[in-house]
Amino acid sequence: MSGKVTSFRKFDVEKIRNDFPVLHREVNGNPLVYLDNGASSQKPKQVIDRMTRYYEHEHANIHRGVHHLSQRATDSYEQVREATCNYLNAASSREILFTRGTTESINLVACSWGRHFLKEGDEIIISTMEHHSNIVPWQMTCEERGAKLKVIPISKAGELDMEAFQNLLNERTRLVSLVHVSNALGTINPVKEIINLAHQCNALVLLDGAQALPHMKVDMRALDVDFYAFSAHKMLGPTGLGILYGRESLLDSMPPYQGGGEMIERVTFEKTTYNELPFKFEAGTPNIADTIAFGSALEYYDEFDQDELIAHEQDLLAYAGQRLSQVDGIEFVGMARDKAGVISFNLKDIHPFDVGTILDQMGIAVRTGHHCTQPLMDFYGIVGTVRASFAFYNNQTDVDALVDGVEKASAILL
Repeated sequence: MSGKVTSFRKFDVEKIRNDFPVLHREVNGNPLVYLDNGASSQKPKQVIDRMTRYYEHEHANIHRGVHHLSQRATDSYEQVREATCNYLNAASSREILFTRGTTESINLVACSWGRHFLKEGDEIIISTMEHHSNIVPWQMTCEERGAKLKVIPISKAGELDMEAFQNLLNERTRLVSLVHVSNALGTINPVKEIINLAHQCNALVLLDGAQALPHMKVDMRALDVDFYAFSAHKMLGPTGLGILYGRESLLDSMPPYQGGGEMIERVTFEKTTYNELPFKFEAGTPNIADTIAFGSALEYYDEFDQDELIAHEQDLLAYAGQRLSQVDGIEFVGMARDKAGVISFNLKDIHPFDVGTILDQMGIAVRTGHHCTQPLMDFYGIVGTVRASFAFYNNQTDVDALVDGVEKASAILL
């Protein structure tokens, strides 16, 4: 971890922390140090209050009711679709689909686009650093359709081998599906270059943005991506809600993912015709309360200068790398030049669970294990890592506590 940090930029993180109730509790008699943001971020009071207000004053099913509560809930729900469209700079709210999470968003594309358009001998490209949710759906689809799955190798630093990627691209490539930011390594992939190269071969691109949007603003039109998937719970919102951005012309050409209410235009026993976008892909009663509360999360993000949030997280990343590098036995996993707020490491041959257990006794929440990236762990020849992942509400004190905990683990276990 390079880059000496002498001081933090002016950023009122303590004021921000007051908006997050859970950050003021204790765990095992110690102040909570929450560094598991890559798994799920904490929620500001504004988001929690919005969900409560919906259930106390606005709850009703949406889209089909003519009564006041139904119309009010529908308006609130669809306003979040518009807000998400604006946040992503998508061309139309018809390009914003609500799902249960990043996993379902990727499965939607695999099942709907993949089963409809893939033919025997076609090829899909993924990478060594993918989350299981961007591996298994494509394996299943390729097996069903007779297509082939190709994998981009990476360097020991955790960076894509771009020359190998270009060699994998050919006239049979139909889709490139990659993680924007690695959940296990923090690597920020050169997605604009990847999209340009794929489009030159007439291949589509899907990006798993679950770890990217919590750390950066992403412009769909500037990126020129075809599909982009992410989850609300990793960016201050509730669990159980995902978003799939899809280019409108592509979504129009794809068959429905599931059948049921709302996704229909007319049903008879002889034939069913389908609703327009985006409702064609949203069968059944949706996750109304969590979607509405996610709107408050987007509003919360918009209160800040995004560059300041990014700079603060980069300060934390550099400071943590600088201090952890001095711990006896530390071995970093993933040293990409361009990283988001994730540090993965091990203490020599000590199992990451053992390190995580000692940290938990000190009130420090990190993630341990393979992080749903078993092929990536196999590449490094390890069972897993200890992963500390930062959010903009973390501070220097959190990093100091982490270092103290890792030093204690090192003294006990090595």
